[in-house]
Amino acid sequence: MRLMHFLLIIHAGIERFFMNLRALRMFVATAETGSLGQASTRLNVSQPAASRQISALEAEFGVPLFHRVGRRLQVTSAGERLLQQSQNLLASADLLADEAHALKEGRRGTLRVSATAQLIAAYLTSFLPHYRRRAPGIEVELIERDGVNRQRNQLQRAEIDVAIMPATDTSVTGRLLFPIHTIAVMARTHPLSRRAVLDITDVANEPLMLLRGEFVARASFDAGCEIAQVIPRVRFECSSAHTLIELAGVEHGVAIVASIAMNERNERLCAVPLVLRGASIGQWQAICWDPRRSAPPFAKVFVNELVSYTRRGFPGQKLLRRAPSLSKPAGPFK
Repeated sequence: MRLMHFLLIIHAGIERFFMNLRALRMFVATAETGSLGQASTRLNVSQPAASRQISALEAEFGVPLFHRVGRRLQVTSAGERLLQQSQNLLASADLLADEAHALKEGRRGTLRVSATAQLIAAYLTSFLPHYRRRAPGIEVELIERDGVNRQRNQLQRAEIDVAIMPATDTSVTGRLLFPIHTIAVMARTHPLSRRAVLDITDVANEPLMLLRGEFVARASFDAGCEIAQVIPRVRFECSSAHTLIELAGVEHGVAIVASIAMNERNERLCAVPLVLRGASIGQWQAICWDPRRSAPPFAKVFVNELVSYTRRGFPGQKLLRRAPSLSKPAGPFK
């Protein structure tokens, strides 16, 4: 009963607020036209109803708003002081209504997007200026996250709206973007740099520089080594693909990284796709969301724009022309 009483109070308050706005509009229109009849026509209200609105407003303010001069209504001195504030209040109410409509129609809002730092740098930095031109009212909030489990949990808790992540988790749904292959990066003087592709067994005995275990490229490489029954010779591990690539450039070893890390050409380096028994190593990326939660209306626009943009090119695409294609994943990904 208390809840019902509270809701009735809230409803009555909202109803009174909108009634007061209508009365304020009538007050301003009457002041601008000097005629209740013209004001009621402008606002499509009957003249008796318009008169009641002005009377109610005068009763609430406790001062007369108009006095009659001949056939015209003239604003009183008290009304003059209230007129400017009423106009400002109505302008703010109109802005609020425009903002609400823009949010409802998906023209304005904040979209929370989760991706790895590497994907943000190599992929989203080129896409976002394009998207801003297409959807200037949408603010994209980037959230750096590593790990499929963490991104899935964020989606389930509605902490983010969409996530760019490997298309491996069937608890989410999404649209396929592009494949990321695992590659070997080495100095151009290295004997293996002339190969079109390299099997894992070809690099296992090289001094290898690897990303840490939480990275997808490292997990894919480790899984491949286990299948091939080889133990890699690890020289160095870190959390920066850029660092590994720079070290490869000074012949410190062979860097094993994701194909998106080699988005720019470097004359000192050669990047060669890795394979396992003739099959490429890597995963498809997708833009994902939780199908059990309703996404904001502008999320669909973002997804469509991202998919369309990706079809024109993606990081590492030229490098992957020499690699066998990665099979597209089955499941809830289109």
